[in-house]
Formats: sequence, structure tokens, C-alpha cells
Amino acid sequence: MKFSITPHSRSGAPENALDLLWERLEGKRFEDVSFSRSGAELMARAGHDAPVSMERDEREEIGRLAVLDCVTRVCERVPELKIAWFAISPRR
Repeated sequence: MKFSITPHSRSGAPENALDLLWERLEGKRFEDVSFSRSGAELMARAGHDAPVSMERDEREEIGRLAVLDCVTRVCERVPELKIAWFAISPRR
């Protein structure tokens, strides 16, 4: 599943928040989650093996939480990043 990482609208994130995050994500892979960038947009692909019998929204939430966990781990290690700056949503 594919996800977009965007600045959270009410977070007060600096203009370069996505750039700062990308500096920490570029070329890294976390378990079943990989990251890419296209212009100003950050994307994540979560390859978790959720059962096909699950509803799409359930599978999306599992993937979103996996991406959120990766971004959270990066933000916790880098003082100039805050997880509250970022929103993660399914790409459709």
C-alpha cells in the first residue's frame, strides 16, 4: 500500500520539515516500509502481509501505523524533528 507524508496542517511545522525528514529517510528501509520522494512529496510503501479477507480500511490502517512507527522512530532520534509535524494518509 502507498502512503503520502505531508506537513500536518495545524502543527506549526517549519517550511523545510519534509526536507529535514527526507534527509533522514533517503535510501533507508525499515522492515517492510520503504520511502521515496517525487518533487516536494514524500511517499511510503508498506508491504505488510495483511490478510485479503480484511477490509481495505483495516489494511490501510495497519500500513499507516507501520509508516507512522518508522517516522516516529526517526523523529525520536533527531531533536530538530517532531512527529506532530507530519500527517500520513493513504494514496488513492
